[in-house]
Amino acid sequence: MARFDVYPHPDTGQRGTTPFLLDVQNEYISGLHTRAVLPLRRAERVAIPLRDLNPALEVDGVAVILDAAAIGAVPLSLLKSPVANLRAQADLITNALDALFGGY
Repeated sequence: MARFDVYPHPDTGQRGTTPFLLDVQNEYISGLHTRAVLPLRRAERVAIPLRDLNPALEVDGVAVILDAAAIGAVPLSLLKSPVANLRAQADLITNALDALFGGY
């Protein structure tokens, strides 16, 4: 597991609107049975994204919007093989988390 890895949503029923989950947990935290994730929602399903909180990204050819306000934890056992890594967009992702938590 690596920070910024992208996984298919483990609930296949949710993949129509939220095809992916983005792992944002610090790599130095180990021993937990969960990972902190952000949903990546299909861009056409997001009405009005907020600029800093909801950056537009692309994963595996799919246009997605990061939904930082919907941060959650998912059991490790549900996160199988990553399909991408968004480390190259780390600044956008970190900025979204800063917008959420007031870390400007």
